[in-house]
Amino acid sequence: MANVLVQLLMMSWLSVAHPFYVSMTDINHNTGTKELEVSVRIFTDDLEATLRKTFGGKMDVLHPQDKNKMNQMITTYIQSHLQLQVDGKPVQLSFVGYEQQEESIWTYMEVKNVASVKKLSLKNNLLHDYNTNQINMMHVKANGKEQSYKLDYPNTDVTFTW
Repeated sequence: MANVLVQLLMMSWLSVAHPFYVSMTDINHNTGTKELEVSVRIFTDDLEATLRKTFGGKMDVLHPQDKNKMNQMITTYIQSHLQLQVDGKPVQLSFVGYEQQEESIWTYMEVKNVASVKKLSLKNNLLHDYNTNQINMMHVKANGKEQSYKLDYPNTDVTFTW
């Protein structure tokens, strides 16, 4: 009995000592507006640490000294670590904004003038430069169908087809 208790305590301690490193990317093709709506959820502390490593200096995403500069850093980071191709053609993510939700930041981006999607290819290496335990989850909706995929470090590429 004591052995079981010790094992449970060790497992609890390890789960606290080794947190999860996960991002969530949601992509929705909106046929009405002909846009890809992209949202990326990253834990706030992981995003700040990554931005600090990438750009240097103190990072406070929730209370930035210069909101425009913070928007630009987040945009630059995400655009360089999340690339999309629609039907074999590269598309550019446009920054819309970000907001805090619980312990994470949701960043919103869009791609305009996407009338249809038959194939969506993604290169997602968000936070790989921060932690090699990173998992990047993707949920994609297009043509009335949903698909999901999980990229474990060091994997970065996935293609969805309809």
